[in-house]
Amino acid sequence: MSKRITAKAAASLIEDGSVVTVSSSSGLGCPDAVLAAIGERFESSGHPRALTTLHPIAAGDMYGIRGIDHLAKPGLLKRTICGSYPSGPSTSEPPAIWRMIGENAVEAYNIPSGILFDMHREAAAGRPGVLTKVGLETFVDPRQFGCAMNDNKGEPVVRVENFAGEEWLFFPAIRPNVAIIRATSADERGNLTFEHEGAFLGALEQAMAAHNNGGVVIAQVKREVKSGTLSPQDVRVPGILVDYVVVASDQMQTTQTAYDPAISGEVFHPLSHFELADFGIQKAIARRVAQELADGTAVNLGFGISANVPRILLEEGLHGAVTWVIEQGAVGGVPLLDFAFGCSSNAEAIMPSTHLFTYFQAGGFDASLLSFLEIGQDGSVNVSRLSARPHVTAGAGGFVDITSHAKRIVFSGLFKAGAKVGLHDDKVQIEKEGKINKLVRNVEHVSFSGPRAVAAGRDILYVTERCVMRLTSAGIEVTEIAPGIELERDVLAHADFPLLVSPNLKVSDAALYRDEPMGLHLHPGKPRQVPEEAARAA
Repeated sequence: MSKRITAKAAASLIEDGSVVTVSSSSGLGCPDAVLAAIGERFESSGHPRALTTLHPIAAGDMYGIRGIDHLAKPGLLKRTICGSYPSGPSTSEPPAIWRMIGENAVEAYNIPSGILFDMHREAAAGRPGVLTKVGLETFVDPRQFGCAMNDNKGEPVVRVENFAGEEWLFFPAIRPNVAIIRATSADERGNLTFEHEGAFLGALEQAMAAHNNGGVVIAQVKREVKSGTLSPQDVRVPGILVDYVVVASDQMQTTQTAYDPAISGEVFHPLSHFELADFGIQKAIARRVAQELADGTAVNLGFGISANVPRILLEEGLHGAVTWVIEQGAVGGVPLLDFAFGCSSNAEAIMPSTHLFTYFQAGGFDASLLSFLEIGQDGSVNVSRLSARPHVTAGAGGFVDITSHAKRIVFSGLFKAGAKVGLHDDKVQIEKEGKINKLVRNVEHVSFSGPRAVAAGRDILYVTERCVMRLTSAGIEVTEIAPGIELERDVLAHADFPLLVSPNLKVSDAALYRDEPMGLHLHPGKPRQVPEEAARAA
């Protein structure tokens, strides 16, 4: 039977030098009360010291759920290995963890979220580690950065191996001493259910990794209930894996949300509940991205402008024609926006994030809609590092897992940083030119490898407010230009490398730039291939 204790008592269990794994995704599912107690214990006693923390997805946000920032203290945190880090607007004060990274005060690594989940499974099973092609020829590759986020480097987290005549990346398993996970309810025997949670963020894998290696599992929950009252079908982490339970009745469901039952799939909001995207240049970009979609497809969605595309389909009466798939686990529904992204209301299913990454890593989906910070001459994309404002990006998250084998990717973003762009008379107008080019010869961080995508024959598109570009074996080619934009003045002159121009250059549909529904029509979906044996049987 698990023992109920206070957050302060839970913090006292963590010894100096421990490896601590934390289940979270920004504010979603963050065990913030326990993390706060660890920070408070260190402030009062100087212990625990020299922790290594594992975060498959970021712990905490910049809106009141501090997460990893409770631990971001010199002396307390020695090494942190994260799929992503807390992020927010460039105008906000950077989180403490980003300041530590910038000052080389902590060893910091950014391992793709799916791989970090896989490493927990390997640790739980007593296997040596993860062998994968995810991350080859990106910043993950040890021939580039080897996942390191600064110059304070300790033991490498990844190496190149040759197996069966092919090149792979190998990530040795890391065995945690402590797992800090979160659920909604715990019964008196420590069985955990997640009925108010918006995602299943690896708690089972993290608990098994700690338990099977002789460690301690601490679960923060909203409430404790009587044994025998939880349905066994609902128990996601059995009590045999849980050592201690901390009750935090005021835990937030996710960023800036105390509790919305639609996020946890308990109710469905009417579609009229969801706000449509405001008319403006970002909506125009999202509309152009939507024109690339096909009916009946499963499409991964990333943070940024792409997150508005489901609202475009909603406005056009096409909700449900495309099934959105988000790395935290939601399948279908209406994804939330801004820094609450990662949850969906009205989801058709909420899968464990760990399982969804298996789906992503092998390219089981039809397309992915993602953002970019920089585009390189070879088509590579950076989303994971921006030295001037590091907290603007969360790091790679699941981006590398998703893009490594995606059949089709549509990247979207503004063509140039700092530009003031307006819409007038169905045309795009550059009212004030930006100062920073985003099309650069070499990206600061290779989060997506253009050459690797070309070699694999993948379909890669870049959609901006000024033009649409496609990655070809000869380079990046401008295939479409927005009305009101002059090719040489507004596009070619603002790339740090020569862009190719299609001989069949088109002008974008003027309906993209009107403050009314555009009459969107999706491409016909590809018919699913039925195995010959099944067709005969039918």
